[in-house]
Parts: sequence; structure tokens; C-alpha cells
Amino acid sequence: MMKLTSITFLLLVSVAAFGQRSGNPLFPGWYADPEAHIFGKTYWIYPTYSAKYREQVFMDAFSSTDLVNWKKHKKIIDTSNVKWAKKAMWAPSMTKKDGKYYLFFGANDIQNDDELGGIGVAVAKKPDGPYIDLLGKPLVGKFYNKAQPIDQYVFKDKDGQYYLIYGGWSHCNIAKLNKDFTGFVPFPDGTTFKEITPDGYVEGPYMFIKNGKYYFMWSEGGWTGPDYSVSYAIGDSPLGPFKRIGKILEQDAQVARGAGHHSVIHDQKKDSWYIIYHRRPLGETDGNHRVTCIDKMEFDPNGLILPVKITKEGVERSKLL
Repeated sequence: MMKLTSITFLLLVSVAAFGQRSGNPLFPGWYADPEAHIFGKTYWIYPTYSAKYREQVFMDAFSSTDLVNWKKHKKIIDTSNVKWAKKAMWAPSMTKKDGKYYLFFGANDIQNDDELGGIGVAVAKKPDGPYIDLLGKPLVGKFYNKAQPIDQYVFKDKDGQYYLIYGGWSHCNIAKLNKDFTGFVPFPDGTTFKEITPDGYVEGPYMFIKNGKYYFMWSEGGWTGPDYSVSYAIGDSPLGPFKRIGKILEQDAQVARGAGHHSVIHDQKKDSWYIIYHRRPLGETDGNHRVTCIDKMEFDPNGLILPVKITKEGVERSKLL
């Protein structure tokens, strides 16, 4: 029988312990802007394929039953199914409604109202697609309230109303989606796009409800720079007003740089919260070299989000009940 030395024993313990954690990044490859969901008993992550805009013409998805082992679903959508999209397909946002899966995406990185592009929506029967363009044109193809039509997030309120929250260039809009996601329903005052830009907002909006309060999160700083980070505010409705609380996710010079553009998973049965985000490995200088990571997100007794510690180890294995 082999005699275990102390060094061998520690090595075996370390391997076993690592096998119970996700590690960061979660999966290989350059992926950014991850939006995470729970569908049934499976975790899903929908990221941007992080490459030059001309190469950024498709999206992959990743699924896991335990946050540790991830399966890649290749090209759940690409520009061959979205005739008006030519480049820069990014920042997917997902929602499930009436048994169908809807993927909202930005494309073409338009710089003015004369260019074709903006925010589109595609639909599929399964979370891994294939996704087919729903409209044959952008859902939002113009600038409203100076917000570039990118970085969309679909938010379902507690009354069942779906909202589109989006915007780049330091402006953020909210609009009420109609029942089949083909357009919008005006607000009572007749407007369709309301600006809800909080202090410090740059891009990447995200919203969730906790204890009746609306937590509005976003990214600020430059997406290729070390100041890229996530901050948040709290309000009493999806339209605000929102009071800025502060920054909760940023780089750690010992771990990685430029941590931002995130989403959140809440395992309700275990009341576990996770933040999924991208960051740039130390030593990488290419702006597109970003990886998808996960860490715990926790709250203080007053419901404020504690600063997130970014890690190399990630989170513990966790199956959905």
C-alpha cells in the first residue's frame, strides 16, 4: 500500500477542494458582458463573444447544473439569422415568457440615427436556441434622450410588466414592452422612453428587486481601462428616482483588472446571491481579452450590497433544489 506523505496528502486535499469550486474564469475563451439566468434546475450564462467588431457576429451560451461544470452551446444566434446585423453583436439579455425564450441583443454599434442597427430581439423554443430574428429590424434603432441603443436588459416587475432598460454614452432609458415584445406601450404621459440615468452611469444596466426595493446597477469607467467597475442605486419603483449608494465591484491589482458589466443570480431556495461579470486577466493588453467570472454577492443587515471580493477560486459547487 502506498504510504501518503504529508505533501501528497495536502496535494490530494487541494485537488479535491478545487473540484468543489468553480474557479475563475468559469470557462475558457474570451467572453464578456455575461447575463446569467436560472431556467428550471439549470444555470445559464449568455455572454458576448469578445472579439473585434467585424468578428463579433455570433453568440455562444453556457449551461451548468452546479456552477462548476459548464457546457458550451455554440452559436445560438448569428448574423445569418439577423439580416440587418453586420457586426458588433453584443450584450445579450434573456427572458422566458409563455414557454418561449427571447434574446435581446445589440448590433452594429451605431453612432447616429442615420445608421442601421441598435437593439434587436430574437426568439427560440429552447434556451440554447437556435434564435430567429423576431422583427426583421431593430426594436430600438434610434437615439432617444441621447442614449446609444446598446446594453439592453429586460426586467420583469412584480406586477408582470416587462421593461426594456438600456443605454450607452452615459444615458439610460426605460420603456414598457408590449405583450409580444414587438414594440412598446407608452407611459400614461404619452412618452415611450423615459430617462432614468443615475449619477455615474456609463453603460450595462441591471435591475432586481429585494425586500420590495429596486436595486439598479450599472457599469462605469472605461470598458478597456482599469477603472471599469460596477455601482448601484436603490429606488421604490423601476422608474426611480434612484439614490446612488456606491461602488461594489472593481479590479484587484493582485487578481485581475477592469471588473464590470455584470448580472446577478439569486437561488431563492438557498437565498444565495452571485454576481457574474467579466474582467481582464493580468498582463492582457488587448481590449477584447476579457473572461467571464463569478463570485458571491452578499448584503449587510440594512440590505446594502457589500463590496465584492473578486477571486481566482470562484464559488462553491451548488445544485439547484
